[in-house]
Amino acid sequence: MRSSVTVHRQPSTANCSIISVICTALLRPQTVMQLAPKPVTDETLSPPQTETIILDVGGMQCAGCVKAVERQLIQQPGVISAAVNLATEVATVECAVNQIKPENLAEILTNTGFPTQPRSLTSSATDKLKALQERHRQDMGKQIQRIVTCGLLLLLSSIGHLHHFGFPHIPLLSNIWFHWGLATIALLFPARSIIIDGGRSLLNNAPNMNTLVGLGTLTAYLTSFVALLFPQLGWECFFDEPVMLLGFILLGKTLEQYARQRAATAFQSLIALQPTTARLIPPQSQDTGILNSVEIPAEQVKVGEWLQVLPGEKIPVDGEIRFGTTTVDESMLTGESMPILKQIDDNISAGTINQSGVILIEATRTGSDTILAQIVQLVETAQTRKAPIQKLADTVAGYFTYLVMSLASLTFLFWYGLGTRIWPDVMTLAGVEIATNAPLLLSLKLAIAVLVIACPCALGLATPTAILVGSGMGAERGLLIKGGDILERVHQLNTIVFDKTGTLTQGSPTITDCLSISGLSSQEILQFAATVEQGSNHPISEAILTEANHQNLPLLTASDFQTQPGLGVSAIIDNKRVFVGNLAGLIESNIIPPQPLPEFLGKTMVYIAIEGKVVGVMAMSDPLKTDAKLTLEQLKNMGLRVILLTGDRQSVATAIASELNLKSEDIFAEVRPEGKVNVIQTLQQQGQVVAMVGDGINDAPALAQADIGIGLETGTDVANETADIVLMRNSLMDIVDSIQLSRATFNKIRQNLFWAFGYNIVAIPLAAGLLFPQFGILLSPSMAGALMALSSVSVVTNSLLLRRQMKP
Repeated sequence: MRSSVTVHRQPSTANCSIISVICTALLRPQTVMQLAPKPVTDETLSPPQTETIILDVGGMQCAGCVKAVERQLIQQPGVISAAVNLATEVATVECAVNQIKPENLAEILTNTGFPTQPRSLTSSATDKLKALQERHRQDMGKQIQRIVTCGLLLLLSSIGHLHHFGFPHIPLLSNIWFHWGLATIALLFPARSIIIDGGRSLLNNAPNMNTLVGLGTLTAYLTSFVALLFPQLGWECFFDEPVMLLGFILLGKTLEQYARQRAATAFQSLIALQPTTARLIPPQSQDTGILNSVEIPAEQVKVGEWLQVLPGEKIPVDGEIRFGTTTVDESMLTGESMPILKQIDDNISAGTINQSGVILIEATRTGSDTILAQIVQLVETAQTRKAPIQKLADTVAGYFTYLVMSLASLTFLFWYGLGTRIWPDVMTLAGVEIATNAPLLLSLKLAIAVLVIACPCALGLATPTAILVGSGMGAERGLLIKGGDILERVHQLNTIVFDKTGTLTQGSPTITDCLSISGLSSQEILQFAATVEQGSNHPISEAILTEANHQNLPLLTASDFQTQPGLGVSAIIDNKRVFVGNLAGLIESNIIPPQPLPEFLGKTMVYIAIEGKVVGVMAMSDPLKTDAKLTLEQLKNMGLRVILLTGDRQSVATAIASELNLKSEDIFAEVRPEGKVNVIQTLQQQGQVVAMVGDGINDAPALAQADIGIGLETGTDVANETADIVLMRNSLMDIVDSIQLSRATFNKIRQNLFWAFGYNIVAIPLAAGLLFPQFGILLSPSMAGALMALSSVSVVTNSLLLRRQMKP
């Protein structure tokens, strides 16, 4: 229970400039963590027409189960789309608002054999971690218990056959009825859930891996039981086969489960970063100056409350520092290893570590609204979104079990009707030549092997396990990649387009020259410009305001502020319209530019006009980021065409391009926001797969148009919301890392799918006896079960190798 102390929001002492900082900087990360890229349209201003429901789905065994769950969900009225992840056992359902209840969807899936419960979107990260760990603990416990049982049965069965190898004969353990008892116990206990689930899935028209294993195991058992009851048939009793088959299957499932948990380690670690407790400062303590903190659960903190954070503790919520100075380890959020100095009014994020000083913070975002919680949500959603290449696997898997059962039937009919007659010698090779109706016995064994060796599970795990590992690694490095479909498009990239200001450059231009072409002084021109620009947060505006503040120039009274994106800003001062903007803005506003135009090589020009007449011009310089040149060189070495796209003047763009060693044909200057979209479209029409890197509002349309949008965390809300990849660190080299990680992850997906398809293409004909007549190669059901288990484990293990491959 929460403390009975009544807590009120502490009134903020921040002035207008601090409010501006909150609006531009504090809110900035909030929309970075959107669940999916969304283009900028008027619809974003309307109330949402859809909602997302997240379900924890149990009982899924293979890709066929995934397809069955998706089919059940999509058939429900009000459901728009559904994505199910086998590796994380999560279903993400998009549906019309208030059209369907999560509990109803969970009940429908539970009734069809997939135990399901809805998850609250507002649940804390701690709750998610506990639920995840508890589910894994229960699953592993059940698997290990079954393996121990099967292992004991297999040991007793093996001891009963030692006399075949010259050991003394043990009467009881060598008795065939004893082996029947072992097989019966195996079916009734460790195999019972497999058989029940397989049968129920078949009745629900959604057969899965358990259906195949159950059919194979029961057929082997019943065939042996018939041989036991009617010894005159001369049939072989292979009661050991069901026991060995179940042992291998359960061992494989346990190893697979363990590997899947390892694949989810990064995601679980991310969840675990969320602090569980917070030190609340009651209002009366703030009033008296005596800071008596009350320890409460972190999820109970409310916006506006004050918290104390001691050195070495995690920051419990997102907030602003109200007292104290410290250094903060933000590596979990940005990947930056160096601690960051934090002072009063600085923003601070949940999960980061306070290193050196005692601080008091005011909570600004709590619970599921914190940056960390939204990163967790984004990563989990990204792991559910599928790569298009997986659609083929899902389509095949939806019919896979039917296909395998059909192939097993055809195998039986072929060998029983034709195979044993065409190649009569196979009876001797199989050791059944003296049995009554030996072709029937051989045909059954081959059909059982076909049922058991087929592995739809490998198809279902191929993509999600690779995405699970890749997206988790990205989150650790401050790279937020929003899904498997993004990974596939990144793999196809051949062109990458960069915005200039704030992306390639530091985004903090400084005024180098202020030229008056009227009777006004340079100080008066700067004062007019700063007054107009006070309503904007553009880097150029900040440079003008910074310079005016440096010269102690007070701002004038202004009204009717108007912004023209990519062109400039205007306002009314002393009943006169003052415009501050670029040359294109002058032309758009029908203002005659000065003649001749002043020229400052490689610098950005800002014109100041009063009542339609240019009165002054300022030159600004925005230096390149320290890693800009190296980043572009690395991208070109990776085979990508690099293009500079800017709204700045041609001379500025040329100067920047010269520093970056870009070709003249790869420079697009003086391009307005709508023009940037046109440039991207033109490149795409030429057959190029284009990535756009930007950070401003005017970049958002181009980010949405590009095949891949890459946004910087330091950019605006809209730009990051539209981006497909968000870089949490202000480092251009992370672009190289994100592309390399995406390529490596997609390569793992291809390798996994190749193995999954290849395994089944080779293994099923082998089990059906393709090589039996010529080479005498015959797979027993237990060998087939071992190979099937190996295929799933190999796919998950291959995904885990991505960590070793991508070590920094």
